[in-house]
Amino acid sequence: MKVTKYIFVTGGVTSSLGKGIISSSLAKLLQGRGFSVTIQKLDPYINIDPGTLNPYEHGECYVTEDGAETDLDLGHYERFSNEPTSQANNITTGRIYQNVISKERKGEYLGTTVQVVPHITDEIKHRIQILGQSGKYDFVVTEIGGTVGDIESFPFVEAIRQMRWELGRNCVVIHLTLVPYLAAAGELKTKPTQHSVKKLLEQGVQPDIIICRTEKHLNHSVRTKIAQFCNVEPSSVMQSIDAKSIYDVPVLMLEEKLDVEILRKTNTPIPNKIDIKDWEQFLMHLHNPTAEITVALVGKYVELKDAYKSIHEAFIHGGVANKCKVHVKPIHSEQIDAQNIAEIFEGIDGVLVAPGFGNRGIEGKITAIEYARKNEIPFFGICLGMQCAVIEFARNVLGFKDAHSTEMNAKTKHPVIHLMGEQKKIKEKGGTMRLGAYPCKLDKNSIAFKQYSEVMISERHRHRFEFNNDYRDQYVKNGMKTTGINPTKDLVEIIEIEKHPWFVGVQFHPEYKSTVACPHPLFIGFVRAMLDYTSSKK
Repeated sequence: MKVTKYIFVTGGVTSSLGKGIISSSLAKLLQGRGFSVTIQKLDPYINIDPGTLNPYEHGECYVTEDGAETDLDLGHYERFSNEPTSQANNITTGRIYQNVISKERKGEYLGTTVQVVPHITDEIKHRIQILGQSGKYDFVVTEIGGTVGDIESFPFVEAIRQMRWELGRNCVVIHLTLVPYLAAAGELKTKPTQHSVKKLLEQGVQPDIIICRTEKHLNHSVRTKIAQFCNVEPSSVMQSIDAKSIYDVPVLMLEEKLDVEILRKTNTPIPNKIDIKDWEQFLMHLHNPTAEITVALVGKYVELKDAYKSIHEAFIHGGVANKCKVHVKPIHSEQIDAQNIAEIFEGIDGVLVAPGFGNRGIEGKITAIEYARKNEIPFFGICLGMQCAVIEFARNVLGFKDAHSTEMNAKTKHPVIHLMGEQKKIKEKGGTMRLGAYPCKLDKNSIAFKQYSEVMISERHRHRFEFNNDYRDQYVKNGMKTTGINPTKDLVEIIEIEKHPWFVGVQFHPEYKSTVACPHPLFIGFVRAMLDYTSSKK
């Protein structure tokens, strides 16, 4: 059985420095060297998971194959590594305490006083090592959320301290910190990094590698100063300079020899070659597109890019697959009405109506879909976006003027979208939706089948409401086909309009499965349809 080695990534000075991107980039480089790698995220908040958090608060909630609602960084992990994650890849303070308290209630601690050390830290260490103990991975990269010094992070940092002591050279700590450039002085300043490392040292953890987020290149003098004051080797001080795209970071870290330093510090034999040719080819197409298009992203959180992070990234993947640059135009659905929509949609080549919950902005989404349908603009609806397409068709084609979802109007006479049967008795909100991967059977005579090229597919879900099958025949007779069906529960998963160049709505979330190595087929097809639409206008 292989010996798994653990890499911890902490952050200092400020949040949003890019710990998730550094973790993902390191994993990509280690994979290129031939090692098996997985990445996990430790989140210090007390919520059990981010499933009940407002997108304004936390950004996108990412869903794994096994139905875990997780931090959006797991999306980065999958997009870079092309390896699926699971519940074991995201650990929160809330879940740690929930598990410990549950054990205490069952008497598993045999009357012992339950404390942060050792009980909470032991639970953290146990959860960190679950993936490593599976025997599948050479390296487990663990990102610690927040910044060093946050009161919520203390137990996680203490667990790292203990693991370093227990595992020796099989454990490495990377500290990501900020080296700001002060324009007035014309200098890069290392004091924030020094103080950040000092704070980490106060908790008993000496970083092995320091990665400096910076907008200017670090010269030899600055690197030497950081090494001297922070007790690391000069070769272990690296820069993470601002890049055009997050997808450039693995190459930048390769130039810094991050993977080599990790292998050296863990006494791991260093392979002579690294294979990231596919990644470099992706970057070449990303930075040298042969065409450009603009898609309208219609939602109610569009001012916050992280709320639809996976959709934005899936457009990058689908664009590169078509050698095309996709410009995403965010449009707040509350600002759309019949009078201004033509002006708002001027110059767009396609419309994507985003997922979400609740009544706010719903009529704007429906108006946007009607405009795309009538003007034969390529349309893609995801989850609630698909449900809005069903509502719009009912109102304006089937003639059911009050048609709605029972989520928005419980008293509608035409509940074309209604609550799933399995959801009717559920009261708790957390982790209770239809979550994770479910099968779907495609109609061979459909746009979806043309994109997937297979009859049976599997996609990830996150919803409570569904297409009402009582109305299915009326939709099909009037031109809206149900081209994807869940084979076990007869649920409608995909709708399409026959007499439209590209009109597709899906109940699932295809954006979650799009990666650099495997762009999602529906996003590839949607981008291609927008390119065709653009060409037809010339």
